Amino acid sequence: MATIYDVLVIGGGPIGLACGIEAKKAGLNYIIIEKGSLTNSLYKYPANMTFFSTSERLEIGGVPFVSNNPKPTRPEALEYYRRVALKFDLDIRLFEKVEQVSGEKGNFSIQTSKTTYQARNIIIATGFYDIPNLMHIPGEDLPKVRHYYEEPHFYAMQNVIVVGANNSSVDAALETYRKGAQVTMVIRGNEIGKRVKYWVRPDIENRIAEGSIKAYFNSSLAAIRPTEADIQTPDGLITIPNDFVLAMTGYQPDFNLLERFGLTLSADEKRLPVHNPDTMESNREGIYLAGVVCGGMETHIWFIENSREHAVKIIRSIVG
Repeated sequence: MATIYDVLVIGGGPIGLACGIEAKKAGLNYIIIEKGSLTNSLYKYPANMTFFSTSERLEIGGVPFVSNNPKPTRPEALEYYRRVALKFDLDIRLFEKVEQVSGEKGNFSIQTSKTTYQARNIIIATGFYDIPNLMHIPGEDLPKVRHYYEEPHFYAMQNVIVVGANNSSVDAALETYRKGAQVTMVIRGNEIGKRVKYWVRPDIENRIAEGSIKAYFNSSLAAIRPTEADIQTPDGLITIPNDFVLAMTGYQPDFNLLERFGLTLSADEKRLPVHNPDTMESNREGIYLAGVVCGGMETHIWFIENSREHAVKIIRSIVG
């Protein structure tokens, strides 16, 4: 007979792992399904990224996170969460995508790219890093336009436009500049983002002030062509040479997936999934939300450190 899981977790990131840990501690029969690698979103972060949080705020399962740096790095985080998954011997199925959910609480059927599972409860912990916010401008589909930034050497001695003014944009601008790229930042507002890491802000502001990095404030990218790009500035439209565009415009949860699962989203631009903050249960009984997916378009609200508690709330609700 097919196994009927008490809990099926969709997403193998830090919060998905935390949900699996809490389910195992509670003696529940569980499984974690992840469409990519373990902690797939963290794996896709820039190679040299440093977290804003200190290591103890990224801990799950009571396992200490020891870092060699004041703020942990991406490689340290990948190593930590891999060791946590191994320590708890978590039941994780990697590179398997959940495609549809049917049924009801106590008798859900979950169709994946490989098989079908049966579960009494479902936890959605899919994060938000898989779908970039598009600019919807001509040329955005050119191969030279990237919505993900990995490492700087690739852009050495190239004309690079970086769109955005928050942490990912600033990191990309500074790193590519220091590898010899000619960097131009296109910033919608009138200053560098307020959430930029405090130890990085003076660096980018000084590079802009001295002219090492050109920045157009109150501006937007208007069109992209193979060897140039148009920028709409307060003084009018300008055209500059361009080899690559790093569109660090942010990301969003997979709203289509949530709606296919029968979840209700708010009607405003925030698109917040409806849920009970005490139990994290969605409008659909037996389907729970955990982590940044709860924030809809407000992806800056939830982080690992303040959504770890979602796992405890959910498992407490299920057991209760």
